[in-house]
Amino acid sequence: MNLFEKKEIKLLLRAFLSLETEAECQAFLEDLLTTKELLDISQRLMVAQLLDRQLVYSEIAKETGASSATISRVNRCYSYGAGGYTTVLPRLKAAEDTKEDTQ
Repeated sequence: MNLFEKKEIKLLLRAFLSLETEAECQAFLEDLLTTKELLDISQRLMVAQLLDRQLVYSEIAKETGASSATISRVNRCYSYGAGGYTTVLPRLKAAEDTKEDTQ
């Protein structure tokens, strides 16, 4: 069975899609995840962002504190995964660029 066909996962996806503001997202994540889970997830996203910028593992480890195993796992998902990172990262960059243009 596909993990994303499970009703619990579908509920989680609908919950994320229902959020409208950064404050709502922050409140939901605070309620949903432990501090460690939130830090781990955010570290993975930062690793992916640095891989996208073509930094080497040692630079990524130094900047994020991520282990080489974590960096390798993120790199595998970034390169060969379902496409989540390659969908999100350009959107984050575009949002950053837009924010810089308006300042």
